[in-house]
Amino acid sequence: MKRSRFSEEQIIGILKEHQAGIAAAELCRKYGVSDATFYKWRSKYGGMEVSDANRLKALEEENAKLKKLLAESMMDVSTLREMLGKNY
Repeated sequence: MKRSRFSEEQIIGILKEHQAGIAAAELCRKYGVSDATFYKWRSKYGGMEVSDANRLKALEEENAKLKKLLAESMMDVSTLREMLGKNY
């Protein structure tokens, strides 16, 4: 996964500048991001506070760990079923 140049805190700060009345095009030019990136940030982080963003990040990390555990357990079950099927 590509790492962003901006942290969640910085992104939320940029979005708060937009809410304060600065045009999106001006912010994109100022921070060197594309319009698409800005609007993607706005859809993901719009209306959030820094604490909300930190909580979201923690939940996404926990979700990734749980998905990995589920995939590993499903592989184990599949392997066991194949081994039991060959014995009988």
